[in-house]
Amino acid sequence: MPRLYLTIRPGSRYYHSLRLLERVKERDPSQFTKSGLMVGLGETKEEVMQVMDDMRSAGVDFLTIGQYLQPTRKHAAVERFVTPDEFAALETIARSKGFLLVSASPLTRSSYHADEDFAWLRAAREAQLAR
Repeated sequence: MPRLYLTIRPGSRYYHSLRLLERVKERDPSQFTKSGLMVGLGETKEEVMQVMDDMRSAGVDFLTIGQYLQPTRKHAAVERFVTPDEFAALETIARSKGFLLVSASPLTRSSYHADEDFAWLRAAREAQLAR
């Protein structure tokens, strides 16, 4: 199981969360789903790729990727700061995996431009269905 989830959210259950996202799509395929991850906690590129693959398998449409920032000294330390070029590469990879929308930058958070993003998602899905 990827460390990045275990480090930030010790009580969360990775596969349970993926299954919940998948069930949303099973009940209503037109419903958009969104999830995100933070990088900079010592995760490997392979772990990030696996999380992306798992999210796509669950039907996630929108992916956010942001830099982990240590909220207090009691929280996990930042292992490293990810460069803007690395974020751009992660965004390109995520788009190639089929995410309709990807927001990847050091300051991206899960609610980042949510209203604009969901309008864009609707347009992207309509364009995809028109093909």
